[in-house]
Amino acid sequence: MTQGKEEPPEKPILLQGHERSITQIKYNREGDLLFSVAKDTVANVWYSVNGERLGTYNGHTGAVWCVDCDWDTKNVLTGSADNSCRLWDCETGKQLALLQTNSAVRTCGFDFSGNIIMFSTDKQMGYQCYLNFFDLRDPQQIEDNQPYLSIPCNDHKITSAVWGPLGEFVIAGHENGELNQFSAKSGDILKSAKEHTKQINDIQTSVDLTMFISASKDNSAKLFDCTSLDHIKTFKTERPVNSAAISPIMDHVVMGGGQEAMEVTTTSTRIGKFEARFFHAAYEEEFGRVKGHFGPINCVAFHPDGKSYSSGGEDGYTRIHYFDSQYFDFELEA
Repeated sequence: MTQGKEEPPEKPILLQGHERSITQIKYNREGDLLFSVAKDTVANVWYSVNGERLGTYNGHTGAVWCVDCDWDTKNVLTGSADNSCRLWDCETGKQLALLQTNSAVRTCGFDFSGNIIMFSTDKQMGYQCYLNFFDLRDPQQIEDNQPYLSIPCNDHKITSAVWGPLGEFVIAGHENGELNQFSAKSGDILKSAKEHTKQINDIQTSVDLTMFISASKDNSAKLFDCTSLDHIKTFKTERPVNSAAISPIMDHVVMGGGQEAMEVTTTSTRIGKFEARFFHAAYEEEFGRVKGHFGPINCVAFHPDGKSYSSGGEDGYTRIHYFDSQYFDFELEA
């Protein structure tokens, strides 16, 4: 079969640019770029259409835990175990700002305007977990390394966080399974929910920011309303869920998981534990699995056009999978 322009590649595209396990992957808004960060200090950016590497953002000296890109793909934000959060020029790879912290930076993100950044730090070495907010329009904040708002999280550290709609609050997931909305203006907790029993590993919003999905160590992923924190749906599996994402065009969610490396030897060794799993968002039914990674899947992301998705694994590879035409015609029998 000759591949015309319209036919998606049949095989997954394999991105080999990291020497250690992938910690997060993220598409920019248009979806032409895919960012990947890993435990090997490197942040990579790739062309999502063919898997070609565009470049790297070099400077971190520890594992990079998180990455984000702003709305118009101008700047990139990374947070690392080297106790820093860094701002980069997306196109040139130049480091624009270095924000030093007392402990590892676990989550980071731009608000919708791209003017405000948030990042959370780990509770370690006697230091508190903080959620910090900087306004990039004020160079003084960057220069003095003084966030305009810093919220201490005394009880349970933040393990995942995303901006809510309109940049009014951040939705944070904690190591005890709790979800909180923190106001970006006052720092107050606006709403809380506790539906998960264990650590929240990942939070991703829907494309219109009305809903988010949380992936938890309690073997489930759950769908919530961003504004009210009402719990909408639950997707259950038999092992910890490391990451989950919401399709922008279908009523589908994809989940990735498996045991952590340190727990692998104590359980059965069937390779199929490391599949990406697809669930119908309305019926909460699993309808498909995709094999590929040699080890747990640490992160998943849908392309903004919904025609492909990517997964990053403990094996250090990122895989871009294009859906075949049957996927789009698929209907679950009610």
